[in-house]
Amino acid sequence: MKHLLRNLWIVVLIVCCNFQQAFAQQMPPIPVDQKVRIGKLDNGLTYYIRHNALPEHRVEFYIAQKVGAIQEEPQQRGLAHFLEHMCFNGTKNFPGDDKNLGIVAWCESKGIKFGTNLNAYTSVDETVYNISNVPAENENIVDSCLLILHDWSNAVLLEDKEIDKERGVIHEEWRSRNSGIMRLYTEAQPVMYPDSKYSDCMPIGSIDVIDNFAYQTIRDYYHKWYRPDLQGIIIVGDIDVDVIEQKIKKIFADIPAPVNPAERVYFPVPDNQEPLIYIGKDKEVDDPSLSIYFKHEATPDSEKGNIGYLMQDYVTSMITSMLNSRLNELRQSANPPFVYAGAGYGSYFLSKTKDAFEVSAGSKADGIMEALKAVLTEVERVRRFGFTESEYERARANYLQRLESAYAEREKSKSDGYVREYVRHFLDAEPIPGIEFEYSTMNQVAPNIPVAVINQVCQTQLIPDNNQVVFIAAPEKEGMTYPTKEEVLAMLKEMKAWDVKAYEDKVSNEPLMKEAPQGGKIVSEKPDCIYGTTELTLSNGVKVYIKQTDFKADEIRMKAYSCGGNSLFDTKDALNFNQSIMNGLVAAGGIGNFSRVDLTKLLAGKKVSVNAGVGGTQEYVNGNCSPKDFETMLQLTYLNFTAPRKDEEAFASFKSRMKAQLESSEANPLASINDTIMKMMYNNHPRVISLKANLIDQIDYDRVLALYKERFANASDFKFYFVGNIDLEKAKPLIAQYLGTLPATGAAPETIRDNHVDTQKGILVNEYAKEQQTPMATNFMLYTGTCKYNLENKIRMSVLSQVLNMVYTEEVREKEGGTYGVSSYGSLSKDTKEEFMLQIVYQTDPAKRKHLNGIIDEQLKKVATEGPTTEHLQKVKEYMLKKHKDNQKENGYWLSNLDEYFSTGIDETEGYEDIVNRITIKDMQEFTDSLLKQGNKITVIMTVPEEK
Repeated sequence: MKHLLRNLWIVVLIVCCNFQQAFAQQMPPIPVDQKVRIGKLDNGLTYYIRHNALPEHRVEFYIAQKVGAIQEEPQQRGLAHFLEHMCFNGTKNFPGDDKNLGIVAWCESKGIKFGTNLNAYTSVDETVYNISNVPAENENIVDSCLLILHDWSNAVLLEDKEIDKERGVIHEEWRSRNSGIMRLYTEAQPVMYPDSKYSDCMPIGSIDVIDNFAYQTIRDYYHKWYRPDLQGIIIVGDIDVDVIEQKIKKIFADIPAPVNPAERVYFPVPDNQEPLIYIGKDKEVDDPSLSIYFKHEATPDSEKGNIGYLMQDYVTSMITSMLNSRLNELRQSANPPFVYAGAGYGSYFLSKTKDAFEVSAGSKADGIMEALKAVLTEVERVRRFGFTESEYERARANYLQRLESAYAEREKSKSDGYVREYVRHFLDAEPIPGIEFEYSTMNQVAPNIPVAVINQVCQTQLIPDNNQVVFIAAPEKEGMTYPTKEEVLAMLKEMKAWDVKAYEDKVSNEPLMKEAPQGGKIVSEKPDCIYGTTELTLSNGVKVYIKQTDFKADEIRMKAYSCGGNSLFDTKDALNFNQSIMNGLVAAGGIGNFSRVDLTKLLAGKKVSVNAGVGGTQEYVNGNCSPKDFETMLQLTYLNFTAPRKDEEAFASFKSRMKAQLESSEANPLASINDTIMKMMYNNHPRVISLKANLIDQIDYDRVLALYKERFANASDFKFYFVGNIDLEKAKPLIAQYLGTLPATGAAPETIRDNHVDTQKGILVNEYAKEQQTPMATNFMLYTGTCKYNLENKIRMSVLSQVLNMVYTEEVREKEGGTYGVSSYGSLSKDTKEEFMLQIVYQTDPAKRKHLNGIIDEQLKKVATEGPTTEHLQKVKEYMLKKHKDNQKENGYWLSNLDEYFSTGIDETEGYEDIVNRITIKDMQEFTDSLLKQGNKITVIMTVPEEK
């Protein structure tokens, strides 16, 4: 480490030459973490293996392929993604036509849920498959997962009938994803990538190819590109590294090395001297958005292996962090020039061979040019003046805090985090030195990189005059004003001549609290309460429950609540107590003497957050922090109770942005169905407001704050829960000081008022047509009624939801090829009534909706009359039992259990496994039947007008 300090002079190179090349020169190499074993088989297959104890008895299996949509020829457009699907539809050792031995069926029989633990993705340059959270105790399961990876590598069957079945699924995936913005992204590619292979490479591909390609075409693609020299196996978890390595060598030995393999080309992206400008319009684009790219050469893989690359990443992260803070501050102004804005540095749009500094924004309907000028002004301000010392101090403090937190958690890190690192190392040569090295190195390097170096990079390298690209997407509608390419080009050319002043960083030296409250006491302490908590009763009546855990080293979670919520408000205030309005406005105003922007600055370098709000049946406070920031979390909590801040500028900003978002959302067809669903459910009940732009000016800010303060005026009936790495003895005096002095009126504890809004009863149907650019039927079915709220029924509802997802995947997705997926979700609630909701949602070809809805109904009724199949029920049980074991080591699980226990009286842990194990087919049949026979079903279908 001293060597690094002696050679920090090398950073000076940044100020006088290309910053990416400079970082790579004369820098010591980055080591590879010795805790991961990396090897390569004779056939070219690379493997990464690491033992990691968390989650306990679990292991992750990944295979990464250096293959994606960029390898496709025009007649193959979409086959990389299609092939990803086919890898789940039959392999040599897991034939797709065997419902028990297929990959999905076999995995789910071991508690490895499809879509959750078993999945894949295809992008432009890569395809990655995963089998996650696999039980590691059974060696046969581990061996079978290795065999699945083997088959994905070299033994996918690609049978005719399976290919034909999957065409419909992918066609429906295309349908559901062919949104307005996706159409514009696709249309923009030739403009953004002239004379480049990237001009036509969206992974979903051509629908004509998907529907009609010859079987041999995909087989040729598979055999050409799925080969060991382009594949990496990553296995991390509670395993013996030596044993796994020998298994890999044995299982993958039969895969032959490629003979005369096709070259895996990384296609270049040409430079452009004049700006490339794309302006697209679509009727289904929600809000206008824009991105400006300043392109740079991507760092070659060969130059990512030294300390300079870490420093490059540090410098670019500092720049984007500070610019994002400025953009966020501008967003909070009374009349913000954009709805949102952000900056980043990484790959240029779709391409990994070109990087870019990107600034993006979302605008008001009539404010595209205003938003564009605003973000370009900030870019020019950075180029001309750089950043201030105080901005840099905060950004660096936040960076070092994140690094410190990761280092503190080094013995508590979960396997999936390591997997992600190794996937990126294999695919992109990203360094994997381990957190110990990174923490030690960057804690020496970062404090020695001055803001002058950051600014020199901004001023000389980051924002070039060439290699500029602008992407603008806007709604196509009457009265809309669109910029022209000439106007955008003129703005880019003129920005250097703009009258831009240096940024002034307004920083308060005032502490979060000038004086800590005094007088609170702990009047009783009871150890070994529910879930092993310590119960504290404070002098103002507040109850506190503390559960000490060692699951994470750098985390304490908090939740507090009391009964009441907006159920206690009069209906006339429905707009003001709307949760989006009230909670959004209170958060926007800040607390104490600090605006939201000032508060963010004050908390730099701390790991702490607190948010308070009013829900339907309770007022609440949620928080989390590092143990060292525990007092700050309590101070923030105290101020959220006692000092919500009124800020007229923040109110004006909130209204401006909310109006713009609501106006823009009307372009999205899904906004229509959401409104219809709300009307069908609640029959325009005055307490249930569907927010529209014309309502925003009716908000009474003073009334919103008064209602909020009313709910937090009496803390005596609040319960607080703390779970995590909390030192009880150190925490008690702080809890007494801050929570024990919260206001207490002495009033009796409140209960929920019966202002319950009932869902409409009976069989109700609303099918309507709406013009859509891609014809699609969106189907929503909701079953409601009464159901006793207890643990057994909560588990049964979870089982039913999961069973239905399996049934519909098999019957609607796979057999019919009718949809990309059906989502089933059920829940129970308990406030003034005990009720259930079961909703089923999916999208499909309008011509298929009646047929598929018939299958949806038929299969649900089948469960109500016959129960689920033995196979489905057992798969769900396996997953739930596995998940339950994993949950025992999560702070969030225990926080949720405490909340459930005290708010409903239900102990989520008592007998959970016994209940799951003893649920029978008959139990589920009777439970489902009891829900359906109540006869309450709301159906909403949005389709397209019939052709005349």
